Amino acid sequence: MNFSKKELTNEQCIALYKSILLPRMIEEKMLVLLRQGKISKWFSGIGQEAISVGVVAALQQDEWIMPLHRNLGVFTGRNMPLSKLFMQWQGNKEGYSKGRERSFHFGSKEHHICGMISHLGPQLAIADGVALAYKLRGEQKVALAFSGDGGTSEGDFHEALNTAAVWDLPVIFVIENNGYGLSTPVNEQYRCENLVDKAKGYGMEGIRIDGNNLLEVYDTIKGVREFCIKNQKPYLIECMTFRMRGHEEASGVKYVPAELFTQWEKRDPVKNYERWLIDEKILSLEELNNLKSTTKTYIETELAEAYKAEAIIANTEEEIADVYAQLTPQISGSIEQIAKEIYDNASPTFNHQLSTFNKFSDKKFINGISDGLLQSMQKHDNLILMGQDIAEYGGAFKVTEGFVEKFGKARVRNTPLCESAIVGSALGLSLEGYKAVMEMQFADFATVGFNQIINNLAKIHYRWGQNADVVIRMPTGGGVGAGPFHSQSNEAWFVHTPGLKVVYPSTPEDAKGLMIAAINDPNPVLFFEHKALYRSVTGQVPDDYYEIEIGKAKHVQQGDDISIITYGAGVHWALEYAEKNKNISIDILDLRTLLPLDYDAIKKATKRTGKVLLLHEDSLLGGIGGEIAAWIGENCFDILDAPVMRCASLDTPIPFNLVLEKNFMAYGRLGEMVEKLMNY
Repeated sequence: MNFSKKELTNEQCIALYKSILLPRMIEEKMLVLLRQGKISKWFSGIGQEAISVGVVAALQQDEWIMPLHRNLGVFTGRNMPLSKLFMQWQGNKEGYSKGRERSFHFGSKEHHICGMISHLGPQLAIADGVALAYKLRGEQKVALAFSGDGGTSEGDFHEALNTAAVWDLPVIFVIENNGYGLSTPVNEQYRCENLVDKAKGYGMEGIRIDGNNLLEVYDTIKGVREFCIKNQKPYLIECMTFRMRGHEEASGVKYVPAELFTQWEKRDPVKNYERWLIDEKILSLEELNNLKSTTKTYIETELAEAYKAEAIIANTEEEIADVYAQLTPQISGSIEQIAKEIYDNASPTFNHQLSTFNKFSDKKFINGISDGLLQSMQKHDNLILMGQDIAEYGGAFKVTEGFVEKFGKARVRNTPLCESAIVGSALGLSLEGYKAVMEMQFADFATVGFNQIINNLAKIHYRWGQNADVVIRMPTGGGVGAGPFHSQSNEAWFVHTPGLKVVYPSTPEDAKGLMIAAINDPNPVLFFEHKALYRSVTGQVPDDYYEIEIGKAKHVQQGDDISIITYGAGVHWALEYAEKNKNISIDILDLRTLLPLDYDAIKKATKRTGKVLLLHEDSLLGGIGGEIAAWIGENCFDILDAPVMRCASLDTPIPFNLVLEKNFMAYGRLGEMVEKLMNY
């Protein structure tokens, strides 16, 4: 192994040695602790330390890194307190994730490290978002994300690299090619000669280096960093290396030919660097041994401190409270009064009450959404809109028409067909204090970004306290003859996921106020917009900037006979039915928010009539109506005069033909269900 110090001083070479020695000795200690049962799991990076150490040494301390399982050197290189790291690995509350995450599945904003999830590919797109933030601010910085050789087979790898290339982002992608994805060798993982060859397909530069040579890694990263900043381009680096332990300790290494261990033992990154330091007379053997002794003492001291951590005690209130980031009030004055009137007096007369505070205009549902976005873009210069065709074209439904002329393409961004990468990029923007609104074009397409939404956005605050200031717009629903892949009602998929907020307005004024509230909320919000309402529903909308509180239902119509609890298009179905059947006194509650639910409003609606019909366009089985019905049964049984009933669409995919679609829809069975409930 040839080392070249180039312009490095002896002191810098020694500092690099200390940086690579520490994770190696920690690793060796962790293997002992694992055998002693003091930790439950460990993903060893022995043999790969030069990559992490070289990377973190070459970057600035405030540049974000997205590490994976075997990047201990990143955490120690960012000077994270070792005692707290030990507490993290032991599952103590005093660790970085309050005992909620394992080994390296955590991050720290203070140290600019973004915690991984078990699905490895999503880390790459987060780096895109961070790099975009740097680019927008004109900062001389790069973001860096790690991938293993196995991870390059994932769609997230393609999406992240493609997005970085198309947007000319200063991001470095580092592949740690250690020959195996768990037990699967690389010859069963890909067919290209070298993984770095993939860079050409994305129009980016790339290089393949010896990942066990600490100085080569450091020098390469340092040079590539300068390239990315100067040229505002991404770069791919393939680091050839080998892990001397199993994927995790429990998996063993029987699947690896013994000769490979012999071969790579000769290329040990720590031992080879030690020999070079001695040969170059940068360190004497005695000095080297003294450093090892000092490091061992430091590890034992920090471990002893970690052992002082108290046994964790579960606190249900704290667990629930940490699912969401806390909101900061965004509005004041007359607008705040307007919001209060909406919250406290949600009734058929609330428009009259609001009229005392500001001017109204008659607007369509789609304009309410557009106004909320427009005024938010004006208020927040750190708000970025992203989505397919949203710039010059104005979006598939023209919601953002004219925005690019007002705010420019830097803030109104057309995206490649990379839904997963764009959700990840939105999260990356959030790490750097930006707000992001992504248009999913059709709610149906959320399936290809599902992992990022469910496992990254939703869980990140609970896992390590990082907010995700992201809104995903979800044009949804049927009634327009668009068929099974453009008309689904999939809101129930996301209501089941703690950490998300799910909003579903039915009127133009609610669409605007809830959109503004969603953008101001530091938590990830899925904003469902019923396509059939875009241009068919009109209402009075305040011209001013205002919020409608997320999590608060609206009492739409007073009634005495039955209560219809619904949302979205269901509100208009209920109103239309009530208008045609005035012999029945129908009480109507518009949920507006599906997560979190307004249980107080649901209970009041139940109490007003004693008979409840839950109405939604989604299919019956697994729809949110079932959850609400169960809650009412458990909490309002004594005020019920009949079983809670549900009116929902068929348990089939939604069909294309308008006759079949009409038959599918819940609306066609509304009268039947009302009659059944009335006659109970």
